[in-house]
Amino acid sequence: MTLKTRAGSVVFENVTKTYGKGAVTAIDDVSFDIHPGELVTLLGPSGCGKTTTLRMIAGLEHPTTGRIMIGGKDVTHLPATDRDVSMVFQSYALFPHMSVVENVAYGLTVSGQKKAEAHDRAREGLGLVGLADYGDRLPSELSGGQQQRVAVARALVLEPEVLLLDEPLSNLDAKLRRHVRTEIRDLQQKLGLTAVYVTHDQEEALAVSDRIIVMNRSVIAQQGTPRQLYEEPASAFIADFIGDANLVTGEVFALNGEMADVDIGGERVTLRQRGHGLGSVEVAVRPDAVRLSDGAEGAQMSLKGNVTHATYLGSAMHYTVQCEVGELFVIDGRIDAPIRAGSEVGIGFAARGLALVSGQ
Repeated sequence: MTLKTRAGSVVFENVTKTYGKGAVTAIDDVSFDIHPGELVTLLGPSGCGKTTTLRMIAGLEHPTTGRIMIGGKDVTHLPATDRDVSMVFQSYALFPHMSVVENVAYGLTVSGQKKAEAHDRAREGLGLVGLADYGDRLPSELSGGQQQRVAVARALVLEPEVLLLDEPLSNLDAKLRRHVRTEIRDLQQKLGLTAVYVTHDQEEALAVSDRIIVMNRSVIAQQGTPRQLYEEPASAFIADFIGDANLVTGEVFALNGEMADVDIGGERVTLRQRGHGLGSVEVAVRPDAVRLSDGAEGAQMSLKGNVTHATYLGSAMHYTVQCEVGELFVIDGRIDAPIRAGSEVGIGFAARGLALVSGQ
């Protein structure tokens, strides 16, 4: 017996969800496509609509208007029990009085499958998540990471078209989160699963996703690959939300096709113009794209600043620098030659890590 995967697509067409006779809009005219075999993360701050979106895929909520398709089938008004999806909950929702194998087999047995067959499939599911020898234990005898893997196995044995994961790592400590997210990603790719993953953790989203849909104020702010969102944020909100970013004002003084020459406090860089014309623009600058120099080299730079804070974090120095364009947060890997707080420095910018953004 081998667990099967039937990766399905997910399509939202102009979906809106309101509560209280339209007084509160949780989702506002949202459209997106998730392709079979993709892991797509819904990312955003609290209250942005990401969890409501996941619950509508699951059938736990229904749209006010619009259409939802799973695997090419219109499921807009179908209840959760009639949808071919499985969800991994934030709380794991394991039954404490049942053994691990009984927990994993639960969905199969309540659907009418014979106990012996259900347990065989459950043990196979536990093998997939590296817990083949843990079937006879109680959940209380497992670590948090192991309990999370049991919850994933319980979802997988139902052989869903779409696997839904709602903040699956939020109950784990930081080091364990990194380990388990890698396991989830490896398993998703190995089985070719379609997965929709909800988190508010930007690093987690960058680490596990094929694509990220960033939501804000009930709408999609931007969607794309992790690299696209990090290196080409469309707005100040995206730049600030996906990783750290310094938002500074620059001046476009020349255009050359798709490129723009930009002056930032006297330092000049060439960036993709992204629809911006001549004049004042907002520039997102990643902390590791700022170059600090003191001494003679720093004196030759047009943009100068003063280091107000210098912090050693083992693998890098973190600096706060006050300058003409504002306060800059800087990450510098040169830990063997730190710059002292109070030092005057010259400021330059790397070829990558800067982007023109809108102010929204």
